[in-house]
Amino acid sequence: MKSRKNLTRFTYDATAFQGWRLCISKTGTTFTKYFGDKKYGGQRKTLKAASDTLAELKELLESSRLVSGKLSKTTISKARKLLASA
Repeated sequence: MKSRKNLTRFTYDATAFQGWRLCISKTGTTFTKYFGDKKYGGQRKTLKAASDTLAELKELLESSRLVSGKLSKTTISKARKLLASA
């Protein structure tokens, strides 16, 4: 499977991790979450979980207000909680 925008596939034989990495930035703040194949039960299920989380995160970031050109602390904390619960 190929990587997609904001989702990168990791399938290295030399490491123990295989899965998807979600990484998105907005106004200088970067959010990253790793989705492992073992936890989600396979490559396709992991991609679906990562895609669903990415869609929720994009929706949150697009609807948020900027304070002095940056994301507000409330928005950042909501995004981190969303990633932690995924």
